[in-house]
Amino acid sequence: MTNVLDIMTKSPAVCMPDTPLADVARMMVEHDCGAVPVVGSQSDPMPLGIVTDRDIVVRLVAEGRCPLDHAAKDAMSQSVATVHGTDSLDQAAQVMEENQVRRVPVIDEQGHIIGIVSQADIALNATDQQTADVLREVSEDEELLTRVPMGGTYSG
Repeated sequence: MTNVLDIMTKSPAVCMPDTPLADVARMMVEHDCGAVPVVGSQSDPMPLGIVTDRDIVVRLVAEGRCPLDHAAKDAMSQSVATVHGTDSLDQAAQVMEENQVRRVPVIDEQGHIIGIVSQADIALNATDQQTADVLREVSEDEELLTRVPMGGTYSG
């Protein structure tokens, strides 16, 4: 049976809370990724948060703030869902669905980041029903988010 360890991107790019967002964006380009986990240190890579390309746009640019003047801690999502390398693809898909995210850091027994698994990884390796469930759940949430006016709340 395939597990997360078999399909994850190993040793993903990570940054610290004080890493300038310009550097984070360069990491995304260099590593062809849309998310960079934020860790306390390179020697103790426990996830503190995650910065996505969307986070930079929604938390800074849309508010009229220049990303070049900010660090990862200013744009990161602080609650980070994670999975273990030994988790099944079903478990990873469930975590993505429950948290409405497209990417999840993979941690080892000590809680250190060892990889990242994406919606695309699941889509390429999971059963058809699993893939459909992940895509539907994450897409539904994003559709709702686009309907909410800036500064507004969704009540439907």
